[in-house]
Order: sequence, then C-alpha cells, then structure tokens
Amino acid sequence: MDTSTPTRWITPAGLIPVAIAGGLFIWFAQMIPVIGGGDTLRYVWEWVPSLGVNVSIYIDGLSLTFALLITGIGALVMLYSARYLAGHVHQARFSLYLTSFMLAMIGLVISDNLLALFVFWELTTITSYLLIGFSHDTAKARRSALQALMMTGVGGLALLAGIILIGTTAGTFEMSEINAMDGVLKDSVMYLPIVLLVLAGAFTKSAQMPFHFWLPNAMAAPTPVSAYLHSATMVKAGVYLMARTHPSLAGTDFWLWTLTIFGAVTMVFASIMALRQTDLKLALAYTTLMALGALTLLLGNESGYTITAAATFLVVHSLYKAALFLVVGILDAQTGTRDANSLFGLARALPITATAAAIAAFSMAGFPPFLGFIGKELKYAGAIAVASEPIFVAGAVLISSALMVAIAGIVSFRPFWSKSGTPIPNVKEAPWPMLVGPVVLAILGAFFGIFPETLATTLVNPTVAAIIGNAEPAKELKLWAGVNLPLFLSIATFVLGFTIYYYKQKLRGILIGMTTRGPSFDNGWDKLMAGIASGSKALTRTIQTGVLYHYMIVTFGTALAVLAVTLWFRSTGIPAMGVPQVELWDWLVFLLVLLGAVLTLITNSRITAIAGLGVVGIGMAMIFILYSAPDVAITQLLVETLVVVLFAAAALKLPHLTPEPLSRRWLDALIAIGLGVVTTVILLKVTTGPIDRELTTFFETSSWPEAFGQNIVNVILVDFRALDTFGEIAVVLIAAISIFALLKAKPEEEK
Repeated sequence: MDTSTPTRWITPAGLIPVAIAGGLFIWFAQMIPVIGGGDTLRYVWEWVPSLGVNVSIYIDGLSLTFALLITGIGALVMLYSARYLAGHVHQARFSLYLTSFMLAMIGLVISDNLLALFVFWELTTITSYLLIGFSHDTAKARRSALQALMMTGVGGLALLAGIILIGTTAGTFEMSEINAMDGVLKDSVMYLPIVLLVLAGAFTKSAQMPFHFWLPNAMAAPTPVSAYLHSATMVKAGVYLMARTHPSLAGTDFWLWTLTIFGAVTMVFASIMALRQTDLKLALAYTTLMALGALTLLLGNESGYTITAAATFLVVHSLYKAALFLVVGILDAQTGTRDANSLFGLARALPITATAAAIAAFSMAGFPPFLGFIGKELKYAGAIAVASEPIFVAGAVLISSALMVAIAGIVSFRPFWSKSGTPIPNVKEAPWPMLVGPVVLAILGAFFGIFPETLATTLVNPTVAAIIGNAEPAKELKLWAGVNLPLFLSIATFVLGFTIYYYKQKLRGILIGMTTRGPSFDNGWDKLMAGIASGSKALTRTIQTGVLYHYMIVTFGTALAVLAVTLWFRSTGIPAMGVPQVELWDWLVFLLVLLGAVLTLITNSRITAIAGLGVVGIGMAMIFILYSAPDVAITQLLVETLVVVLFAAAALKLPHLTPEPLSRRWLDALIAIGLGVVTTVILLKVTTGPIDRELTTFFETSSWPEAFGQNIVNVILVDFRALDTFGEIAVVLIAAISIFALLKAKPEEEK
C-alpha cells in the first residue's frame, strides 16, 4: 500500500477508534496505584440470576497488565491504521472490526465470570475471522480466515465444556472465588478432564504445537492486524487463560509436564521455522509462536523465577513485536516488498524507521540495556529453577533465544544497514502517524530496561501476585544481576546467535530442503478438510436417499432401539396393576380408534387412509374430553379436520396406493408393534410410580400471583413459555407465507 501520496486520513473512521482505545488506556492507567498497592477491584451485575451467571469485572495485576497492553498498543495500532488504510474503500468497516476486536479482548481479560469470559472468547474468534479475511477478494485470505475460525472455534467448544465442569465442581463460575478455594479443582475426580479441556482451548488459541499452523497463515490480514493480533491480543488470550487458571490447576505433574513439553517443542520448532522465512512478516509470525511457547513453558511451573519471567516476557514481547510488525508494514508500504533478500541499506532513506527497528530488535535479541535483556536473564533463571528438568528447559530456551538473535538481525540489520545489495530507489520516510507506534514502543522497551523497577512495581509484581499469590514473591527486576549462570547462558546465546546469522543462507537452504520434503501441517489441514467434505458427501448419499419410506423406517427404528435399550437397562420389571375400571365409553372410544387404524392398514385409497387416520385422531380427542381437557380436544379436532380436508384435496390427483411387498409389511409391523409395546410399558411405569408434583405446584401457586391468569395452561403458553410460543407462531407464519408464495407461483408453461 502506497503511503507516499497525500491522502486525507483525518476521518471519523480513522480517529474514533484511536479515541476509544486512548480513553480506555487512560481509564485503566488510573488503576495502577490501587493495583500496584496490592488491592483488587471487583464489580458485579446480575445477568441470569437463576443460573448464577453474572457480568462481573475483576481487575488485578494480571488483568490490568493485559488491559493496558490491549488498549495502549491498540491506540498506537489504530493511529497507524488510520494512515495505512487512508482512502481504502472499506476503511470504516476495518475500523469497526478492529475496535470490536479490542473491546472483546478487554471483556475477556477483565471478566471474572467464566461464562461471560467464554462469550468474549468467542467474540474474539469471530472478530479475528473478519479481520484476517478483510481482503476477502483473495482466496488466501478467505482460506486463512476460515482456518483460524475453525481451529480456535473447536478449541472454544472444548473450553466451554471445561468451564461447565469447573462450575459444577466448584459450585460457582466466578474465577476469583474458585482460585480462593484451595484445591477444589485439583482434589476433584474431574481434574484431569478439566485440565485437558481448558488446555485444548488455550493451546488452539495460542497456537501451540500441533495447532500452530493457523497463526502464520493469519498473515493474510493487513499489517496493523498482524501487529495487534500477535503482540497483545488474540494469541495471548490462551496465555491469559493459563495464567488465570494457574492458581487452581497448576501444581501437579500433569500440568507441569504438559505445559513444559508443548511449550518447549513449540518454542524450538517456531524459532527454526522463523529462520527459514524470507518474508519478514512471516518470520515475525513464527517468532510469535516462539514467544507463546516460552510463556506456556514458564507457566507450567510455580517458582517465583518462572512466573516473574513469564510476567516480564509478556510485556517485553508485546513491546518489541508490535514495533517490529509496524516497521515491516512501513517497509512494505514504502518499498512495495517485505522480502529480506530484496531489502538493503534503507537506513538513509528511512532513518526514523531504522532507529525504531534497531531498538526493538536489540530488545528482541536480549541485548543490554534493553528490557529484552532482563526478560532473557529471567527466562534462564526460571528455566534453571524448574527442578524436574532444568537442562531440558534451559536448552530449549538457549536454542530459541539464539535463533531470536539471528532473526532480529535479519529483520532490522539487513534491510537498513546491510550493503550487500542495491537499495531500492526513491524511498521516503513514512508519514508520522505510522511512525508514532514503532518509535513509542521501542522507546518504552529501552526505558523499562534502564529503569526496570518502574515496570516491576506497577505491572510485573502485581501480575506475579495474581498468578501465584503470596506463596513466593516476585523476583527483582534488575539490569545487572552479577556474574552467574544466566549471564554465561546469555553470552552463549549471543555467540550462537551471531554464528547462525553468519551462516543464515546455508542454514535456510537446508531448512527449506528439509521442510519441503517432510510432512506439512498446513497440507494436512487441507487433506483433513477434503476428507471431511468427501465423508459428508458419502454419508449424505447413504442416508439422504430421497425416499420418504426410508426416512420413516430409520426414524422410528432408531426411536424403538433407543427406548428399548434404555428400558432394558433401567427396567425394574413391569409394575403390578390391579384390574382397571373400564367404562362403556372407554370401550367405544377404543373400538373407534381400532377400526380407524385397521381401515388405514387395509385400504388402497389414499383418501380412505387419511380418513381412517382422522378417525383415530377423533378418538384421541374424545379421550381428552373424557378426561376433562376440552381445550386440548378442540385443538385436536380442528387439526384432524384441517389435515383430512387439505390432504383429500391434494390426494385427488395422486394415484391409488399399490400393495406393499410382504417383507416390507413385516418390517413395518415389527417396528409399529415394538414401539407400541415399549410406549405402553413406559406409560405404565410412569403412571404407577410416584409423580413429582414440583412443577405442578409451582404453576398452581404462581399463575395468578405472578401472571394474573386463572387458566394454568394458557398462563404457561403465554407467560412462562412466551418465547417458545412466539417461536411456534413464527414457524407457522413462515410456513403460511411459504405456502402462499407457492400457490401464487405460475407453472412453467404459463411463464
């Protein structure tokens, strides 16, 4: 996108999102003294009191850190977008999507009620789908958006199941209350299913192996979306979920090893794949996977070092990643490419961009005196503190951190300072709205590195307290921690990183060869989707034969099987009954129903058959009359009469019924008799057992005081089940409109 030509960008679509994000950032920033002092804030509004569902806001160090990152980076990204997309025909739509995405993320991180959290969780899924597929005229964007939607959507369903289990186990959906219940989930027999379901939601959202492939494909979205999505929002939602549930679910071997293994594998794999890329935006996407793996690994432990490292690295990554994505967007906009092999020596043409990129890259690589150095040192200290496997964890951190040094050089040094190629001519510095974001974020990374106590007291320490409580205090953030093992590991990181950068072309060639020949998760996704589509077609051909008789046999046969099996396993025998008192009217009604049924079975005339069924319906109406339900009887009579008349009018043009084969009649008789017997046994068991009158008593005592109605049936239909009745009326109305439209349609020969 060319931003060199003057374009009017000060528009409501461009500035309103900036104002919303900025205002929310200021509002959250005012809470820093309260939260930094060790307090929390909680606000509750009843939503569905009967189900115990509240709209509850809970703000502690963890939620406030996320909220500040979401709104602060959001304001800078939206200012960037206002100029980046200036003049785009769908700029207003983009602003709406991005603002909705931000609000959904804010709702997610400040919700205390897990059901409300899930609602916002799904809203982030939907809005990210719209953002990734913003350039919907391209097949790549559509495919990437659908892939992200389905991948995170399936994880969301797993999370919902986990939330329901948590609520039923703990007796509440308020996460602050659950975390205060010591061991309520870990001591439960449902602990393992809960952890599996919650982690399924977190891993798909935060793109852990093997659910990682959707995130690099999300680069089909415009660059501002990538900067926002990868730095502080959607992909961090899974990390937030693991951190929020950490007090209740962590502390077991299963939690430790699951997060450690998945995080370490994701971290190393993503770092290697980042080195393979020549597209700078795609390389940064894989480094995001690396960061998410590191955060997952760190959250698997409970030590003060690992949690402090996670809280610090959360901020470190958000700052440098958003800055570098915005820098890549500037390169793409000003040069027309983001290919690392085509960008050289642009520092003179883009001095401000080059400076911001260098500072952010130094933080990414972990050089002092930047915040990234402190974060890296804490990661090493946290890895060593993992008592079970410190060598495995520290080794994974070392490999990934060294690769980050090399990637930082590829993203920031080569495009701006390398003289190994010819610079692209006529390149101009980006407009100031696009420079504010990377410059501010880069400066913050340097400022917090030089004055780490500022970040520690305001955000990191409260975040650590929110995750592990006061069991172990947060470790001190300082630029110089003395000569220790983490320092030697940092030196090894730089040496190994420079070596990888020097041999990057050879290593990239090797990686391209290996990954080209090996299996691809992305291709596997396509094969899975193709398999689901072909399987659906085969299933449809099997069960959707177009023959009504087949559908009826399957429907009633399935009903018979389910009822019979349930009755067999839960049966205590047919209840003993005395000889019932049968009146003459009962016998007459029985005889009428029997004659109607026999007539329907033996006739070859459709009209006679429907008349026989009408007789059966009239017999049922008479039963309602005998047992004092005249309103139901009238409804039954009207329906039966209407059905007979309408069918008779249509049946005049239909041929006579042909006799069915004997084998089919036997099958029909077997299903019919079986259903009749099973239904009779069920009714006998129901009518002879004790009747639960709880609902009856409720409606009897509530109809007049609450609904001001004396006819209980009418009150149930109109008041207590008003929405259900409204839906039924809507269905009837839609059916009537459809019938009217069909009747008004002209035959083909008249057109």
